[in-house]
Parts: sequence; C-alpha cells; structure tokens
Amino acid sequence: MSLETGTAPVRAVVAHARDDVRVDRVPEPVPGPGEALVGIELGGICGSDLHYWLHGAAGESILRDPLVLGHEVIGRVIRPAGDGTGPAAGVRVAVHPATPGPGGGPKFPADRPNLSPGGTYLGSAATRPHRSGAFADRVALPARMLRPIPDALDPRAAALIEPLSVAWHAVKQAGEVAGRRVLVVGAGPIGALVVSVLAHHGAGEIVVTDLFEAPLQRALELGAHRTLLASEAVAELEGLDADIVIESSGSVPGLRTAIRAATRGGRVVMLGLLPPGDQPAPISTAIARELELVGSFRFNDEIDDVIAALSAGELDPSAVVTHVFDADQALEAFGVARDASTSGKVLLRFGKPE
Repeated sequence: MSLETGTAPVRAVVAHARDDVRVDRVPEPVPGPGEALVGIELGGICGSDLHYWLHGAAGESILRDPLVLGHEVIGRVIRPAGDGTGPAAGVRVAVHPATPGPGGGPKFPADRPNLSPGGTYLGSAATRPHRSGAFADRVALPARMLRPIPDALDPRAAALIEPLSVAWHAVKQAGEVAGRRVLVVGAGPIGALVVSVLAHHGAGEIVVTDLFEAPLQRALELGAHRTLLASEAVAELEGLDADIVIESSGSVPGLRTAIRAATRGGRVVMLGLLPPGDQPAPISTAIARELELVGSFRFNDEIDDVIAALSAGELDPSAVVTHVFDADQALEAFGVARDASTSGKVLLRFGKPE
C-alpha cells in the first residue's frame, strides 16, 4: 500500500523508526493492475512487527523508511481486480503475503518459491523501497494473494491462517509425525500453532516446553500431552529422546535444548528465527547422534491445506488468541504482545473509521 496515492483517509499502523509506531491517517490506496481493494477485518501482531517497533529491524531487514506493518490479515473484497482475476466483491479472504523473487539470482528449488531470492513479504523492510503491509482499514493487494474463506469461519481462527501456514510448513519439514514423540521448544503463538497442527497430523506424544506457565496451559488446550517448565526440567528435557524436535523459540538456549533432547537419528526443525550472525550450539552432539538439522522458512501452498482444515472443522486454534484491540489502540496492543508471559496471539481490529 503506497502512502502517496488515493484520497479518502484510512487508519494504518506505521513503523517510523525504532520505538516509534503510530496509527497514521493515510490516503486510501488506489489498486494497480491485477490488484483488488480489500477491507481488512483483523490482523495478528507477529514477532517481526514487534522487532521493527523495538529494534528498528527484523533480523537483517533494517527499517529505513516509514513502513505499514502487518501480514497476518483477513478481510473482505471491496472492489475486485480490474483484470477479472481473483475473488469477487463481497468475498471474505485470507492473504498469502509472499511475492516470489523474479529469479536470475542464486538458484533455488522450483517447487519451493519461499526460498527464491529477491522475494518480498507484506510488511517487510527486506527490500528498498520497503513492501508495505496490511495493517490498515483498506489495502490494495494483488488478486493472486487472496484466498476465499467461508463467512461462517470464526474470525479469531481465520485471523490465524497465515501463522498457521507457517506452523503447517514446519510440521511438513519434520516429515512423518504420526505416532511419534515430538518436542516443541517454545509455546509462544507460533509454537502453540505448531502444537495444533501436530495434533491434527496425529503425533503420538506432543511434549512442550516454555519459560512460562500461561503459554504451556494454552498448549495443553491445543493438544499437547505433556508440558515441561524449561527452568525446572533441564535433565528431563535432555533425556527426552524425542523423535522430532521443533524449535520455535528463536533463542540460543532453545536450540541447545532442541539438539540435546533429540534422539539418535532424530530430526530438529529450526523454525524460530535466531539473530543474524554465528550462534553457539552443541554441534558435536548433533554429529555424534547423526541428527538432521532442518530449516523452516515461511510457507508455500500450505495455506490452502490450512483453510481446508479450518473450513472442515478439523482444526480449532482459537485458544492461541488472548487479546483483541481496536487499531486505534495499536501501541497498547504491541505492548501486550511483547509480554510473552501473559499474552498469546494479539489481534488488531480494523474497519472503516468513523
């Protein structure tokens, strides 16, 4: 969404610099070729949104210009794309926020566009100009990003479609999970959604560890069989012999726990995004146990599987949502989302301002 086009003002949550997130009034966007105008209903605050606010960067994506945040959104088509592609007016939609790169750079598997160099993501400062996000009352989005969703789908569950797709992709990276012991390290929103997907996929035993009791309780509601408080169960975790470990904390201690908890010949999926640069980890343990260390980055077509499972009533991740704020309260919402000891997924409610 450009900040320079359009006429009618809409609210947008904009990161201007480190410690400077504002609810601005910006011009309503004018859709370009192949774009639809979408009225946003709900948007989930992601860890990357928090990083732009707290640090002025998300990993190596450095904020250099004002950026409309947000990529976890649902809404309704107000005006369909002029070229006739995509959903019609009035259709409720989820959003796949990725635009694969044009190619011509480092090679990548053709069936894994999430790895394409030069790609963009809504609400990301990875490129310049930055790719504006969708935390606004109305946004112009490429019709190819829009996925129809049922009107009957609970809004809180629907708002989790994008992060659920990230979780679904991570479980896919884990391989066959049915009947196996799986440890999830970190029960924040993304770890909790991993638990939900693991339960859907028939994991034999789902064990979850976290630093705080509240997220562990949510993990039990979502299908975990057992939880362990990280500070009190170091020896138990290291002797867990998990067939699969999904590291979702994005921390060095979390990765250390993941490697030490994995059984010989097991697989560790690295989903949590660690800070840039070299990180200490017990690699000798990984070598001696012949562990498979596998990365997991965003997602591809898993969003369609997620929508199908939600629509069929096979998946109910709504327990992940702990707070909903109006967009005008965005700064308060960001503060709540920052506190991992009490909050899960925090949502922002959008709509035409008065």
